[in-house]
Amino acid sequence: MTNPDKSISTKNLSQVMSDQSRGEFFAGLFAIGCISGLASRVFQSANKLGWMEALSETFEVSVVVWVSCAAGVYLVLQDRTTGIRSFEVAIGAAFAFLILLPIGALSWLAVAALGLYVIIFSEDPSARRGAFILVATTVPVIWSRLLFQFFADLILRIDASLVGWLLRTPRTGDIVGFADGSGVLVILPGCSSLANMSLAFLCWITLSRLVDHKRSAYDPFWCLLACVSVIAVNVTRMSVMGLSQWHYDTFHSPLAAAVANAAMLGLILGCCLIGVRREFFQRI
Repeated sequence: MTNPDKSISTKNLSQVMSDQSRGEFFAGLFAIGCISGLASRVFQSANKLGWMEALSETFEVSVVVWVSCAAGVYLVLQDRTTGIRSFEVAIGAAFAFLILLPIGALSWLAVAALGLYVIIFSEDPSARRGAFILVATTVPVIWSRLLFQFFADLILRIDASLVGWLLRTPRTGDIVGFADGSGVLVILPGCSSLANMSLAFLCWITLSRLVDHKRSAYDPFWCLLACVSVIAVNVTRMSVMGLSQWHYDTFHSPLAAAVANAAMLGLILGCCLIGVRREFFQRI
């Protein structure tokens, strides 16, 4: 004999799944995934700097990443279609399992995988745009770091070559001589231009998808210009530090770093806004 209670509960579950908004379902998963991925950085920053200073430093996570996470989830939430497939519930369960593990990188991998699923199989344009932003968000938080692990020497040598070229001083690997000959400047991983280049890419993706920018032949130019502006500011700052020990002590400070980061962010945002200006001004 069949259990009537079980049949009723199964029917109710099917009804709930058929009435559930797809936007709410996937946006909820993405939001939890982003929070899980960022949580480790938040607590690490708070333990190192204290909660107030860490908050002022946006927990050592770029504003671009925070905004991109929010923008991606917002766009996915705009999907008003209903009906969650049974295998999508299984996908959600697997997603939840990955983000519950105490490994931040797994959360971003889960976000990337779920984002690709939504891009490929969703019928709602807003959901696909939001998922594209969220997949792009994983570039600076995981993929660029992974790339740096494999090509750290090459990337640092490129930065050092540019600094040495500006200073007209000899370079050995990632070490550049001071312009006045009083010492050497070592290009450390934290000084690399790669991380900020990935943020320029993310900013372009976020803005272009947020305003539903129509593709243009000039798009690669504006994205490349944003990346080049980041390299220019970063290399210029390191070159100034390489003039002498006094310049190094003066410009290798939290204030100087904040000014440089603000300049990079301004240039990145400016280049991206010019590239999407038509759709941007139509929306405001």
